[in-house]
Amino acid sequence: MKKLILALSILILSIITVSAQPRHKALLIIDIQDFYFPGGKSALVEPEKAAANAALLLADFRKRNLLVVHVRHNAEPGGKINDIVKPLPSEKIVSKDAVNCFLGTDLLSFLKTKAIDTLVICGMQTHMCVEAATRAGSDYGFKCILIHDACATKDLKFGDRIIKAEDVHYSTLSTLKNYAEVESTSEYLKSK
Repeated sequence: MKKLILALSILILSIITVSAQPRHKALLIIDIQDFYFPGGKSALVEPEKAAANAALLLADFRKRNLLVVHVRHNAEPGGKINDIVKPLPSEKIVSKDAVNCFLGTDLLSFLKTKAIDTLVICGMQTHMCVEAATRAGSDYGFKCILIHDACATKDLKFGDRIIKAEDVHYSTLSTLKNYAEVESTSEYLKSK
């Protein structure tokens, strides 16, 4: 009987220990590139605010020695990753030709080799590459946390209608709630 109780105690403790372990997180910074800033060929609405929040996330991940992945779209001119989130030589950079950063890249295999199970996502543009990464990340089984105020987009046109960037941003976030936890930078930094 003592052996059975001891075995059950060990089993319960191991389950508690595994569930209490921190998730293996990676920060995915998507397309914060010069062409999205004022004067660039595809300037967004308030990209500086989004980039400043992304920089806060980046500083936190670096401080905690967590994995950071920079994603950049292969496009010129202005394709350089903006200096506010400038990669360190040790940080992974994924260059892509598609909207979805998993498509045609080694991102998925890289994350798997690092045992990542949670993606903290930010970047540009909310309704394009950020949305694609969030949906794909969720489909691949990652827990996704989307940082809404570390993302930016632009006004869109459909026929003769102009859809304001704020509406594009919030409608995209509204649908992405089905794929990710959607938080502000301050909410995320307080909760980690």
